[in-house]
Amino acid sequence: MVTERDAVLSIIYSSVATMPFSDDDLVELLKLSRRNNAGREVTGMLLYRDGRFLQVLEGPDSSVRERMTVISGDSRHTDVQVLLEEGLSERRFPDWTMGFVPHDATPPDGIPGYLSAFGVTDDDEESREAARALGDLMAWFEAEAQRSV
Repeated sequence: MVTERDAVLSIIYSSVATMPFSDDDLVELLKLSRRNNAGREVTGMLLYRDGRFLQVLEGPDSSVRERMTVISGDSRHTDVQVLLEEGLSERRFPDWTMGFVPHDATPPDGIPGYLSAFGVTDDDEESREAARALGDLMAWFEAEAQRSV
């Protein structure tokens, strides 16, 4: 049972970029997002691919709602659609992660929270962490699909 003290609000939304995002643009977005979310106890996951975003935001109700207000007004994307909003007893994605297909052969180094989630192997800790995050996301989608049947 989720209690008010332990509740975490989770919002999953999708949107469409109003311009193409380069790898550098995505790295800057990640840095800005981490700065904005850290002091508000907001965590989650951001995926970008082919001009589309999918983001999970988790944290205190007021903080997540405030971030959604800011995100909804951001001119870098449009067609912001909340796909799911729910209370959780614990976070599904306690670490901020971001996945995208790098245009360059070498993904950025030394960026906290960056996971190159589109080429996961099992030979290093970053890849294992990315695989765990993707596994959690896939398990969640499977569970939601079962609920709607």
